[in-house]
Amino acid sequence: MDERIGAVSNPLVLAIDQGTHASRALVFDRQGRTLSSGVENISIKYPQADWAEQDGDEIVNSVLFAVTQALQALGTRRQDVVAAGLSSQRSSVICWDRVTGKPLSPIFSWQDRRAHAWIDQLQPHADGVHRKSGLYLSPHYGASKLRWALDNLPAVRGALENKTLCWGPMASFVVFRLCAEQPFLADPQCAARTQLWNLQTQDWDPDLLELFGLPEGFLPRSVPTFYPWGTLDLLGTAIPLTAVNGDQSAAVFAFGWPEADSAYINIGTSAFVQRALTSFPGQVPRQLTGIILDDGASRLYMVEGNVNGAGTALEWVSKEFGLGNLADTLAQWLARHEEPPLFLNGIAGLGGPFWQAEFQSRFVGEGEPWLKAVAVVESIAFLLQANIDHMDRYIPAAKRIRVSGGVSLLDGLCQCLASISGLPVHRRDDPEASARGIAYLACGRPLDWNQGAHEDVFTAKPDSALQKRYQRWRALMAKATGV
Repeated sequence: MDERIGAVSNPLVLAIDQGTHASRALVFDRQGRTLSSGVENISIKYPQADWAEQDGDEIVNSVLFAVTQALQALGTRRQDVVAAGLSSQRSSVICWDRVTGKPLSPIFSWQDRRAHAWIDQLQPHADGVHRKSGLYLSPHYGASKLRWALDNLPAVRGALENKTLCWGPMASFVVFRLCAEQPFLADPQCAARTQLWNLQTQDWDPDLLELFGLPEGFLPRSVPTFYPWGTLDLLGTAIPLTAVNGDQSAAVFAFGWPEADSAYINIGTSAFVQRALTSFPGQVPRQLTGIILDDGASRLYMVEGNVNGAGTALEWVSKEFGLGNLADTLAQWLARHEEPPLFLNGIAGLGGPFWQAEFQSRFVGEGEPWLKAVAVVESIAFLLQANIDHMDRYIPAAKRIRVSGGVSLLDGLCQCLASISGLPVHRRDDPEASARGIAYLACGRPLDWNQGAHEDVFTAKPDSALQKRYQRWRALMAKATGV
């Protein structure tokens, strides 16, 4: 990577961001300026309650379409693209055939909770799973879905018997299909989200495999975030893939090296609050620990709290009350001063720090449909703040919040979060945080990355009514969950 960057006067980097609803490709220069982009929407199916599936071939084709768009827009400058990075949905997993590359299962989305009843039997082992994997025992992660595939899909069992089975993170499948070398590899962040990867050994854990009833030998080889992953042959241009990371982990690097005293919040389909740490923090109860960067010599760790019902909750309230496209109206509703009801938000299951796969979402109090939409927005901020409150018990408190992601474009949400937390909320002008972050990593972490970007700052404002609503909401959640 470094040799090619030095050999080109104005080197460019390709960022591939494979998300839940779309695959995006953006090309950046070494200062982090966007030169071209491409996007292709993708589908997700919900065959029955708690199931969420995507099609592996559709995902691969959507990536290729988006990348082709971005490279074609460059014209002859596509020859200056010297490196590529991939950010991917972290907890989605798939099974495929090592010989043909064809999917043997759907992609089991991170939203999929089909094994929640089965995984309950493992609760006596929950603390051990958390200590080894850094993850709270949950059906959102990959292990229980791979077990379901083994138990229910004849094609998976057949490939196992024939020794042609590949399974693991969706990112590994995408790399296998895109790169000429068909590498079978996994980065630390996506590997860990299977709940089968040991944070201390940085490899697959035999005891976790045994616990979930999964055979050894069919998961990808663990490699660092930075690695010669393979070669993308696109429009006659051979581009080395130099970095792979989870989408939320990549987002932390969107504007350069992360600050130790900042909380990074990315709000899209779901939402995550992360703190970057240079040393292993050990087990943080009811929250997640992982590696967000491994350069082969050193590691950057994170402590993370997650909110499942962010963009998914906004989609739900829109459909539930026939509100149409909330993007057109939500901002003005948030600017009004009528008090909304409270919303106990368990859309897609409760994540940290509550952890309940099955939770009945409900409004407490009355309000017109538009006020209920406002209540859903507040619930996203409340869930994020609950994670921040819990995190502050175990690591030094943050001095500021940095937000990104499409839903963060709601000024009212950012102001709500600032007023609840008492911290300034900084928002940069580019919601494509995952793509920007993986580009920064793939092109070697340049020091002058995106330094001139515009930034909005939402300062904390006294709001006693909002604080009282948060405290009432927190008490209701404690009563409902015991946390």
